Amino acid sequence: MIGKVLRGTNVARLIYYLYGPGKANAHTDPHLVAGFRDPDELEPARYPNGSRDFRRLTGLLSQPLAALYGPAYKKPVWHCVARAAPGDRMLSDSEWAGVAAEIMHRTGLAPRGDDAGVRWVAVRHAGDHIHVVATLARLDGARPRIWNDFYRVREACRAVEQRYGLRTTAPGDRTAARRPTRAETEQTARRGWAEPPRVALRRQVCAAAAGAGTEREFFAALEDAGVLVRKRYSVLRPGEVTGYAVGLPQHVNRDGGVIWYSGGKLAADLTLPKLRHRWSGATQAVGYGLSGPAARAVLRDAVTGAAERARNEQDFFARLRKAGVTVRLRFSEVNPGQVTGYAVTLPGHHHSDGQRLWYSGGRLCGELTLPRLRRRWAAAEPAGPERSGADAAQPGTFRFTAAERDVIYGHAARQAAKAAEHIRRSAHRDPGAAADAAWAAADALHVAAQATGSRALGRAADAYGRAARAPYGRIPRRTSDGDGLRTAARVMALTGRITGGVSLVTVALIANLVALAAAVSELRQAQQHAAQAAAARAAAEHLRAAEAGAHFQVRHPGQAATPSHAARPATAANLARRDAPAAPRPAVPPRAVPRPQRSGPPRSPVPRRRAGPIR
Repeated sequence: MIGKVLRGTNVARLIYYLYGPGKANAHTDPHLVAGFRDPDELEPARYPNGSRDFRRLTGLLSQPLAALYGPAYKKPVWHCVARAAPGDRMLSDSEWAGVAAEIMHRTGLAPRGDDAGVRWVAVRHAGDHIHVVATLARLDGARPRIWNDFYRVREACRAVEQRYGLRTTAPGDRTAARRPTRAETEQTARRGWAEPPRVALRRQVCAAAAGAGTEREFFAALEDAGVLVRKRYSVLRPGEVTGYAVGLPQHVNRDGGVIWYSGGKLAADLTLPKLRHRWSGATQAVGYGLSGPAARAVLRDAVTGAAERARNEQDFFARLRKAGVTVRLRFSEVNPGQVTGYAVTLPGHHHSDGQRLWYSGGRLCGELTLPRLRRRWAAAEPAGPERSGADAAQPGTFRFTAAERDVIYGHAARQAAKAAEHIRRSAHRDPGAAADAAWAAADALHVAAQATGSRALGRAADAYGRAARAPYGRIPRRTSDGDGLRTAARVMALTGRITGGVSLVTVALIANLVALAAAVSELRQAQQHAAQAAAARAAAEHLRAAEAGAHFQVRHPGQAATPSHAARPATAANLARRDAPAAPRPAVPPRAVPRPQRSGPPRSPVPRRRAGPIR
């Protein structure tokens, strides 16, 4: 059984609607089943023509509001709809009266034995639900407390499920994401959208949060995805961001204004404070567990991006440090104080003996040495405003080779397997120790779905959301397994979209994500969280479908992946170029030189050769 709480202003109009035919003539035999008095005494009288006289009932309900009604009491009518599941048996009027009395008792509006509670009635005009209507004014002249009334209604529904043997539903533990409203669902159908805006925005926000390590990266990722962002600033400390809201350009109201959704309206763990907690320490151990090729690829991506955006040497090093990269400068032995080179590393990236592993610019790419970067900055024209949004350099563009992407995905697969084993061990010993890993697994799912473009993976990430969240919006204690999954997700997001077929390593990652979702299902089952366990099982089924589909898209071991930004002819030179690190793009692109027109008859088309492994 589920209950939905609404607030209104006019009790007479509401009673008139409940006794009427309804919008689709769905109301049949409307009558009272319970109330603050005997329902037979409160039942509206009938006129000779069959219509009803509601004046006495609405007068009795409105009478206590006379002492409290005012400008600060705009919605004094409390309305709750309690509906049984489609497969439940038909409840009698006396049983529905017990449901209504339990709701009023649990919410504290009219507790049992309290003669000064609010006045209320329960109307039944269908077999599977009732409407409880109350006016928010106690008979002793006080206002009732209705704080968290939705959760009290949820408790009442679960209590009557046990009492009458109805289908068991999940508790109101704030693990479920906000569902689209009826208006949003109808608008989606009218406009022919694939899904409601709330669902699309939640997926975009989850993917951006998983791939970001800082607040700035998060908002930039949303803007790059075409999502509108509105930040909320502090009233006491101007300039401090305290929240955010997102919207879609095509989702507007009648006046043409964008309809905004705050993070908390999408899901309980998408508020800005909880996202900040997720990002805290994200840059302190980003290199933990990464192999040399993977760390080198991540560093080349960061250094290339900083070099493209920087205007000079000082700006370049400042951007590297701001991105979480540790920088070590090399000074001249002849002229002390003169910088002759640099080396970079990731926090947490160490050798087996505990020593840090450093990479010079030339070791990352031949064009990233300091002398060559200086010549590039000196030759560049005066830079204008800094590029942002779609004009900024995108991570993964010509920076990650197919081999490097496979190394990174292999690292993510190992982290998923490690987290699954940790969750399975903790399920019956210490379930609380596995909460952070279960929460972080959602990041890996969202990033994998975005990178592969698999609909089955996207459905798995959506279904898994409830299984990941801790009850009542709690933030789990950080663990190494959770941080490992979050780091793997962030590094996978840097590699960009996979096109041209997935590799066997990607299939192995999906297989390990199946095991991870199954382990979380065991964890939630051991915690007796049936709804979360069901969500994890549903995610595992979608992941198995994604794994089966990925087998048909596996590229051959020697075949290079196609860049995500454009399709190029499959010549030997282009295939070799895809597997080679690229130099940073110039700050100002050179002017396009028109190609000379070829004279003579057109050439006959030559069949293109099929792409294959480079020999």
